Amino acid sequence: MATEMHPYAAAAVAAPYALDYYLVLPDRPSAETPAEGIVVEEFVLADDHTAIGLDSAGWTAADGDWWSSAAFARGMRGDPELRRRVVAVPRRDAEVVYRRLGGGELPGETALRSRFHDREPLGEPLLLLSSPEAPAGFREKRVYRVLFAGEVGRDRLAHLRAIWRMTLSDDFADPRTRVVGTASLNVADDLFSWDLRRIGPGVAWCLDLTACLAGRSGDTVRPLLRELTTVMRHEGLIPVTIERFS
Repeated sequence: MATEMHPYAAAAVAAPYALDYYLVLPDRPSAETPAEGIVVEEFVLADDHTAIGLDSAGWTAADGDWWSSAAFARGMRGDPELRRRVVAVPRRDAEVVYRRLGGGELPGETALRSRFHDREPLGEPLLLLSSPEAPAGFREKRVYRVLFAGEVGRDRLAHLRAIWRMTLSDDFADPRTRVVGTASLNVADDLFSWDLRRIGPGVAWCLDLTACLAGRSGDTVRPLLRELTTVMRHEGLIPVTIERFS
């Protein structure tokens, strides 16, 4: 059954689109050195809201310069040791750390985007030859997958369950279980449901989002994908790509 959106999620969906911010921690963080630098990222999206590229830029306190590196973006997702030192934060926290590390005022998002020089290409938009049949009362049905690097531990799973009012599978603790939990909500006249899924034990996780759209525009899809991804980021996972199956 669909539920009303959790207040936390409702606020985020209503917010304007924004960049993703990460702190890169030293091996031994301290009050004097809370981070080595900051990474700012943004997925490049096609018209159907799938990811076709990843833009990123970083700032390192040691040299005070901004840089752009697709290789570093890949490393955040593929290198467990580097991923362990990368922590998602809201912009306000990045502003505080940037100032403490001697950077001054963190540039606005338009200025930060001007530092994106080395794009990581992702999959091309899917050529859809046909769409699955939409349920009665809906115009279109779409299925998206947001892939994440990292691990969802028991504490994080409990938090996700509370935020999304998610129903957990009976055997969710079994590492062989693929669909761990399911949640749903209505946005305007559109119906969304998503599964939190293990790709493999200790390998990766994903959110499979089914969108049943009643309106003609599908404008509700992008902010919801954004919100779900943001929640997962703040639970310690790093988004890899956004794909569409139908």
